[in-house]
Amino acid sequence: MEKLINYLLQFGHLNQQQVELIKSKAIIKTIKKDEHYQEAGKIPREIIFLTEGIMRIVYYNNKGDEITKYFIDENNFVADVNSYNQGIPSTEYIQAVTDCEYIVFAKRAMEELSMTIIGWDAIIAKITVKALAEKVNRISPMMTEDATERYLMFLNNFPMLVNRIPLSYLASYLGVTQSSLSRVRRNIR
Repeated sequence: MEKLINYLLQFGHLNQQQVELIKSKAIIKTIKKDEHYQEAGKIPREIIFLTEGIMRIVYYNNKGDEITKYFIDENNFVADVNSYNQGIPSTEYIQAVTDCEYIVFAKRAMEELSMTIIGWDAIIAKITVKALAEKVNRISPMMTEDATERYLMFLNNFPMLVNRIPLSYLASYLGVTQSSLSRVRRNIR
């Protein structure tokens, strides 16, 4: 729970009473590797904060190919913000890449925190802006680089993730085949 509180305090001030209220609304859960936290077609009704592990955002293209959009690791919120805010079905899956532990806030709990804590909405807005900027920065460079450059960029930007993610997921994220990624990795060593 301290990881969450420390994360929130980066975006605004919270007094002890507010911290206790936040803790009272949070539920700690776990999910096993390869299980889906969220499935496409369902309306998200909660937001989570990942305290241990890695999750990936996945969708299927019109050919039925599984595409990894991006990875989320510890100390980050995980949510399909658009679907959550609008109450519409998600188009993406969220899957545990490793065993994960996370903190859950039901939509009702988030609404209560918003109505009770002055500045809560500002904190959440700052977190959302940061997350969206990171998402764009993860995806945009991938469009213009070749496979080797994409892999090297991933290594540089996410050195702690590379050995924790299956090769097939990383290849999907980089937009290459698994055999191409293996070749790239061999050539770099």
